[in-house]
Amino acid sequence: MKFLDRSKIYVSSGAGGTGCLSFRREKYVEFGGPNGGDGGRGGHVFAVAVDNLNTLIDFRFRQHHRAPNGAPGEGSNKTGADGGDLIIKVPVGTQIFEEDETTLIADLSETGERALLAKGGNGGWGNARFKSSTNQAPRRANPGQPAEVRTLWLRLKLIADFGLVGLPNAGKSTFLAAVSAAKPKIADYPFTTLHPNLGVVRVGDGESFVLADIPGLIEGAHEGAGIGDRFLGHVERCAALVHLVDGTSDDVADAYRTVREELNAYGGGLGDKAEFVCLNKIDALSEEERTSRLSALSQAAGRPAVAISGVTGDGVKPLLRQLMSLKHQENAPPPDDDLAETGWTP
Repeated sequence: MKFLDRSKIYVSSGAGGTGCLSFRREKYVEFGGPNGGDGGRGGHVFAVAVDNLNTLIDFRFRQHHRAPNGAPGEGSNKTGADGGDLIIKVPVGTQIFEEDETTLIADLSETGERALLAKGGNGGWGNARFKSSTNQAPRRANPGQPAEVRTLWLRLKLIADFGLVGLPNAGKSTFLAAVSAAKPKIADYPFTTLHPNLGVVRVGDGESFVLADIPGLIEGAHEGAGIGDRFLGHVERCAALVHLVDGTSDDVADAYRTVREELNAYGGGLGDKAEFVCLNKIDALSEEERTSRLSALSQAAGRPAVAISGVTGDGVKPLLRQLMSLKHQENAPPPDDDLAETGWTP
């Protein structure tokens, strides 16, 4: 299934049914007169978050969504049937914006949450409503209220506990494939990952967390360079970031600073999130290179970095245990004596 995290849709509620203009004229039946019923209410349009969707691809092929109209009123004071409500199912984590793409209508971050997108029109009154002591035979019935039509944007932000960030070819997809059952595309060229991937990481005793891998960032990503930074929205909800730096790069400190500058330029609170700094691909380094580059990365980050290898698994399990611990603590900092070992920083 193709991943799509942004889509434009058109929604229309149902119009209210027309009120009925009717009179009772049966011979030998008392209490004759106006008996036109009201029109039915038009259907509402709701968006509901469900947990069995993870992309907005369905909305590329079906952009128009319209609720049924209310039925018109009838004689004998019969009220028209209401139009059925239209339920639009969206993935958990979907944000709904006005046509300007800046005014937020709803943020559906939990399963079952719903938002009213368009309100159905009320049904018109039948002529029985207008009967009075001075107007015994009203010849007036109201039309139903018109439908509400809106143009909206859907934007999906994946729900993950932690997010992987780094330059292209930093080993993020390899790391995700090693610690979860996810099968992201892995190759030895930049921008192998073209869309975010999610993986469930299991850390013994039935415990698990969700890890998100997004396409790599390059210098100028916030200005549109490379794939840009549009996928950073998928890690805005994460409790912390796992920043992987390619240990085989010539300047690990510069690689770290490049990504940090893009995170700060993007905003959204990413620059202030807790961060695990990791020197990846240590299996390809000598002991001397590992020591010098780990020291340079720690100095650039301003905190101790950890050395890991997504291929051999070196240093991975302790990192996963600390991520699991952070999830349990609901973003509370761990004890001070664990900071040097994990590279965790508030």
